[in-house]
Amino acid sequence: MAANENTIVDLADLLRHPEDLDKIPFLKSEFTRKKAAIDSQLKVGLKDQLQVTQSGMSSISDGQRTVNQIKEEMMKIDKLCAESQNMIRDFPNINLVSQVHRNFAQVEAMKANIESFDGRLKDLEHLLREDDEDMENQPNLLSIHYGLTQLRDIRDDAMDQIKRASDASLETHLQDYFTRLDDVIEWFDDHLGIACMNLIPLVQAGNHGTVVRLALIIEEEEKSDKKVKALQDAQREYKDLASRFKSMTSGPKQLRGYKEKFLKTIEAYAQPNFEKAEGRFLEEPEKLPKIMAWYFNDLNAVKLGMANLMPKKWKIFKTYTDIYHRMMHDWLVKHIDNPELSPPHMLSIIDWSEKYYAKMTKLGWDQKDLQPHVLDAREAELIREYRQLIVKSVDEWMDRMFAADKKSFIERKPDTLDNNEHGYFRTKTLGDMWRMLKEQTAVAGESGRTDVAEGVFDAMFRALKSRQNMWQKMVDEESLKFKQPPADQEGMQVFQDWLIAIANDQIACIDDNEDVGQLGYLTRFQQDLEPLVSPKYMAHAGTELDALRDGFVDLGTHCIATFVSLIFNVDFRSTVADFFTTKWYNEYAMKRITTTFDDYIGDYSKVLHHSLLDILIEELADELLVHYLSSVRNKGAKFRRTDPFTEKFKDDILTVFEFFQNLNTRADLANLVTVDFAIIKQKWRVVDKMVRLLEADKAGAVLVYEEFKREYWDLQMNWVEAVLRSRDDFDRSMLSGVKAKAAEVYVERGPETIMSKVK
Repeated sequence: MAANENTIVDLADLLRHPEDLDKIPFLKSEFTRKKAAIDSQLKVGLKDQLQVTQSGMSSISDGQRTVNQIKEEMMKIDKLCAESQNMIRDFPNINLVSQVHRNFAQVEAMKANIESFDGRLKDLEHLLREDDEDMENQPNLLSIHYGLTQLRDIRDDAMDQIKRASDASLETHLQDYFTRLDDVIEWFDDHLGIACMNLIPLVQAGNHGTVVRLALIIEEEEKSDKKVKALQDAQREYKDLASRFKSMTSGPKQLRGYKEKFLKTIEAYAQPNFEKAEGRFLEEPEKLPKIMAWYFNDLNAVKLGMANLMPKKWKIFKTYTDIYHRMMHDWLVKHIDNPELSPPHMLSIIDWSEKYYAKMTKLGWDQKDLQPHVLDAREAELIREYRQLIVKSVDEWMDRMFAADKKSFIERKPDTLDNNEHGYFRTKTLGDMWRMLKEQTAVAGESGRTDVAEGVFDAMFRALKSRQNMWQKMVDEESLKFKQPPADQEGMQVFQDWLIAIANDQIACIDDNEDVGQLGYLTRFQQDLEPLVSPKYMAHAGTELDALRDGFVDLGTHCIATFVSLIFNVDFRSTVADFFTTKWYNEYAMKRITTTFDDYIGDYSKVLHHSLLDILIEELADELLVHYLSSVRNKGAKFRRTDPFTEKFKDDILTVFEFFQNLNTRADLANLVTVDFAIIKQKWRVVDKMVRLLEADKAGAVLVYEEFKREYWDLQMNWVEAVLRSRDDFDRSMLSGVKAKAAEVYVERGPETIMSKVK
């Protein structure tokens, strides 16, 4: 059950986005390849393990036979000893005298050893003090070891005899007597430990004598430990029989473990270097090969200078290599398993694997000789993790930036917007976002792998699209607070400032001006992307970049459209409601509207990107036209044959034309407004069609509609019906005739006209 859950979690991590479904064939092939590689490794491993197991079982069988043979021989010896006692006359008396003589000799030897023990110990202390003055050479090391070995044997024999004696009252006194020996042994062990810790520096300094002395001591101790181990095993298996042999009860009694301590000092010597390397690696991950130079220098010193000074059976170069390799493996795996590992550090470790094995090959080692694999053969996984680290970093940065923008946007506190060098409103995080993307692009590029870079760019495309969608959604949600009556209009100006800033941001992303060498953020991003991806991916990236460019344009236009819609929903709500009613004839509503337009354009022309100013003006003209035409649905809207509505329409149109035509000639808008007034004028010609629909007699309305429909294919019948119903002479026959003509008229679809917005 847990394995299934882990599998689901892994799949969720690999397929985080809908676009990732396209990667399923690649993932399937990759996993199939990995499975085949693992199966092959398992077969080889199983074969090797089977051979080792069979060899071990054979060795166990041979050993068992040898043990049984020894057991049988010892039983024969015991039997012969028992039988020989009956063959010799007076053997019991002779044996007793022999034992008395042997015991006397042992007592005499023990007495002499005890009496000389203190003096011999002082001599060893003197030699140790001499070596204290020359720790680099320690010329007395062998003599001290020889003397200590003898004193240790004396102590062990004495303590063994006192424990086997019937009176153990002197055991405590004897232990106190030998206490100084423990101090001297500890002193000697310190000297030996210092020599072991400085073994590589001694070799590098050419001090071979100390190295050889150290090797002889450890080799002798290794032999002694093997003997003690064998005796302990024999005494455990054949306790009664072993007690009869003096050779099995004399000599060292305990394992001293100098060989094991020596091997531990190899690790202890390297550990501080790994710890020092860790600090430097965290600061400068790209310098890992230089940081680890000591590692190969040590192994090279062992190979060239130490191998000939140590017993061949130790295989000292392999011993050092195995210990160092295991430490390198543990050091690297510790880092790659760290969830906080940054992408540069991950990349450095991935690159290090190949360099590491190349250097070890120069030292004479094949990769198969170095087990386990220094990265547990996880390079492919690490590359994917490296890519995911960058993707995670991008996502986290984008989330944090948008969270900050969202908070500022919703709270709309003063001083939450910036002005660029041209004075345009801008949000505070746009530059930081593109700077972050550039940095992460550089990190992806450092991998030298197109698959890593392409995966990162896919994530960046998703993040940028998501940011566009979230901005549009948030703009729509916030604008509703002002559009739905009764709405609190406090903070509307700041909201409009934000709309301008967001729109400016979108233009900054795509604003290329090659004449002055100015490139938008998106073009610079594309230039950074191109050298890092394959030609095949570049075709896909071109599509994504085009989609992003369109998205920036759409979002910028949407913000301007929302800005304009707020003006009509808030500033002109009551004004537009009076169009085509009785109030319309006596008021100058259109003049008030254009005056308000003038105020807005004057206020925002200096903080709005010049390319968006034309869009703002066009949106104002279009939105005014749509609201004007849609006002036929106003409550109380009615056109009577006796009212001068034709002249009023003409007056409104002239007011609108005068305002928009004069924008291009205003001094304060010089070089800012390039909108083509002819386009605005052409769109407003539709009002003439509406007037003709109102003026025509009942029979002529059908012909006017047909002409109207042929020119504006997206003319809505609902609106036409509302216009007809606003006539004071409306009857159903007029509407029926128009609908009949609508069923007959066929028009080809074309580009949307202004009438598509008039419902």
